[in-house]
Amino acid sequence: MRFSKQLISILTLIFLLSACAPTPTAAATPAPAVELRLDLEQYFDGAEGAFVLYDLNRNAYIRTDSARCAEQFLPASTFKILNSLIGLETGVIPDENYIIQWDGTPYDFPAWNQDHTLQSAIQNSVIWYYQELARRVGAEKMQSWVKAAGYGNADITGNIDTFWLDGALRISADEEVEFLKRLYQNDLPFSQRAMDIVKKIIVQEDTPAYRLIGKTGSVVRMEERVGWFVGWLEKDGNVYFFATNFKTTSQDGWANGAAAREINLEILAELGLLP
Repeated sequence: MRFSKQLISILTLIFLLSACAPTPTAAATPAPAVELRLDLEQYFDGAEGAFVLYDLNRNAYIRTDSARCAEQFLPASTFKILNSLIGLETGVIPDENYIIQWDGTPYDFPAWNQDHTLQSAIQNSVIWYYQELARRVGAEKMQSWVKAAGYGNADITGNIDTFWLDGALRISADEEVEFLKRLYQNDLPFSQRAMDIVKKIIVQEDTPAYRLIGKTGSVVRMEERVGWFVGWLEKDGNVYFFATNFKTTSQDGWANGAAAREINLEILAELGLLP
């Protein structure tokens, strides 16, 4: 099932109206964001899913159910974005080319079974690299930076090298988008250098027509599985921030980051933002 042409026309009209609104003066109160709710259940194949998109130029949101977009989950590997920032800011790793040696432990993913740099580790979502990074940062500094960044519930209770996978840390789709907006706008409490490096290493596609920046995440627990894809799209002088998550039970656990990415890209294509 795809969006009707009429619905797309309505969406376009709302965005055009918001774009034509008067620009507030410096002393004026900024206009509230435009919000449109869409029924996207068909994309999640019966699973509980959330999608939120923020159009920067038009100050407009598209959301599925607002409550679902505000529901918090473990961030899984989407936390690697913040983990990278913290590692760079604390000096634990000097740059994106810093190598941590593989200790020889065999993993199911062949790409993990070798030495990695920060850049190759985030591109291949290498858990062991980020676990070692977190251990080197330490619990006290990690907690301080997670709180300073205002990331989700900012609770890193649990093991220092797994709290984003099975600990107390939680974040919602709405909060992921706000965090990414702040990263893009250089509004996080990190150095410009650290933010520039991280923005560079999470680029997934760079074409003449658009740039896609993002990170997947997969929560694997006994009671549920959650798939994440978060990031932003740069196109035609505008930026569209997005977050998708969906969950399934452990019995029919097909929710993962790769599936969330596919769903997210299908929705962006349906909205006319991707080819």
